[in-house]
Amino acid sequence: MSLADSSLAKAIQPVSVTVDRVSLSYGNHAVLKDVSLQVQPGEFFAFLGPSGCGKTTLLRLIAGFAHAQDGRILIGERDVTDLRPWQRDVGLVFQNYALWPHMTVAQNVAFGLEERRLPSAEVRKRVGDMLDLVGLSALADRRPSQLSGGQQQRVALARTLAVRPRVLLLDEPLSNLDAKMRVQVRRELRDLQRSLGITAIFVTHDQEEANTVCDRIAVMNSGVVQQVATPMELFSRPANLFVANFLGTANILAGQVDGVVYRLAGGTVMPVPAGTQPGSKLVLRSQDILLVTGNSEPAAGGIRLSGQVRDREFLGNTMRYTVGTAAGDLQVDVLITVTAMPQSIGDAVELELTPQRALYLTH
Repeated sequence: MSLADSSLAKAIQPVSVTVDRVSLSYGNHAVLKDVSLQVQPGEFFAFLGPSGCGKTTLLRLIAGFAHAQDGRILIGERDVTDLRPWQRDVGLVFQNYALWPHMTVAQNVAFGLEERRLPSAEVRKRVGDMLDLVGLSALADRRPSQLSGGQQQRVALARTLAVRPRVLLLDEPLSNLDAKMRVQVRRELRDLQRSLGITAIFVTHDQEEANTVCDRIAVMNSGVVQQVATPMELFSRPANLFVANFLGTANILAGQVDGVVYRLAGGTVMPVPAGTQPGSKLVLRSQDILLVTGNSEPAAGGIRLSGQVRDREFLGNTMRYTVGTAAGDLQVDVLITVTAMPQSIGDAVELELTPQRALYLTH
């Protein structure tokens, strides 16, 4: 996608999106609970969370397809809370793409422009520009049924961008693609957003998609924003146990804070940082636990746990072991090398825990 001379890129003025104390309920069911966040101008932002967490509802509120009982939505400095969808200058790419099956690719892209009664010459120019932008000029006369999933996604994106929205909204746009195509299209999406400089909000339940595409992520659960941060910050400094569990593999070790130590089930203790809250749980990422074989000595400050391999998964460049210990079943990622022999199910092993890698989190 070459955008150096794109008229769309020149026309876009990035804007912020502000969600201010928004709440929405359906009957007695609270879908969004006092949600506040701000998307910066030109940012690629994600709403990430499990099914039913409220992320798609929040996107629909920004688009104008739902209305909250409380709170405001601002695009730039403009309060759009009570405006109709077509008055908000936003573009939404639906999960199922919503292409007209009886129209050609070019006709689908032109649809929104014709509805706005733009001159025919302007419609033709914008359609041509958009198809060039997404690499589909040669397929302008095909029907959606004659396209691959990735090509259909590009048509939906071109149709949305043709009307020159101030904000691009993407509702799980990669969910209908196979794994290989998903990787390709998400890279194209990211390159496109960067080149245009448009503010984009991306809804997904897939943490890998959010991590690889977005500048910042709002992790949501049960209608509440749990944390807003960059992907690396969410992974290394999660705000609570839910965020730690949802992003990456988090081992929660059975035990409790007891003064200046964390007393693991089975009796092993680990020192805790000053200020650790009572009731916190010890959390270690799978790559932060060392699987030890032989008779090596622990590293300085290292804590050892005895265990037994209960399962293993081949993940390409790593082997993920599930090791049963007195503190629970722990998942451990071990880099695969040519010389190292993999552990077998049933093998007795030692695990080394490093206090500096430990997180102490509450619910």
